[in-house]
Amino acid sequence: MSVLFEGMLSRLTDGLQVLPDKPEETPESALRALWHTAAGRPCSAHVAMRRPLPAIEASPAAVTVLERLVQRRLLGEPLAYITGRQNFMGLEMLSAPGALIPRAETELMARAAVDLLDGVPGEPLALDVCTGSGNVAYAMAWGVPRARVMGGDISEEALALAGENGRLLGMQERLEFRRGDLLAPFDEPDLTGRVDLITSAPPYIQSGKVGVMAPEIASHEPREAFDGGPLGVTLLIRLVEESPRMLRPGGWLAFEVGKGQGPAMSRRLQRDTNYAEVRELPDAEGVVRALLARRA
Repeated sequence: MSVLFEGMLSRLTDGLQVLPDKPEETPESALRALWHTAAGRPCSAHVAMRRPLPAIEASPAAVTVLERLVQRRLLGEPLAYITGRQNFMGLEMLSAPGALIPRAETELMARAAVDLLDGVPGEPLALDVCTGSGNVAYAMAWGVPRARVMGGDISEEALALAGENGRLLGMQERLEFRRGDLLAPFDEPDLTGRVDLITSAPPYIQSGKVGVMAPEIASHEPREAFDGGPLGVTLLIRLVEESPRMLRPGGWLAFEVGKGQGPAMSRRLQRDTNYAEVRELPDAEGVVRALLARRA
């Protein structure tokens, strides 16, 4: 490695605080992503570890840009917002402050959703609510090309970013995004009672805990994307209650939950006669982070 790279890596190793919900980021992967960005080839930490570094040492302008990018990261700005890229389920996507940065933990739910959708014959219909940048919606459409996938969000900024991701991925003609509160944008005769799968990675952090979250999250990512109300489960409960009307018999609801919320939400689903089967999806530590429920 060059003297420049070693020097920058030392700065990041000494000063970078990496959050556990972004396991793909290390001092080296962060530096590589920033290096590519300074060279005009922005990419995520995931992709940066797989690409050879471009030569920028001979370009004073590029080196100056890199120094500024490294400083921004050390001051707590999220890597995905600096590079404008985040990888999700193998898809290299755009990331911007108007939407929550896709997390690796959401891939647990997304992989299960792809498997469920793939098991539906014909042209299955999936709705992704609280879609944000569209990461789960695009993962389903990519994984099951014959599926019809629609996404919804209350945020105009998030939906604009989701549309940009469609153009980046070459999938802009395959997905439709609508603005509105949870399932409300899809409440029409052609969709009601006909949906094969509803997915969501909704806000689930208790409002009172927002102030003590890591500044990298609370000071940069949109609050409405992670504030789940006084108990953190406001939207989770609404999803459970409102989804049966949209799902066909045998259709599935799949959603992400916060740490500690899984068991209680699972019991709530099991008591609800609208659902005939409930599955818990634990992470590598055995903590339930997603739930699947089949419509009776």
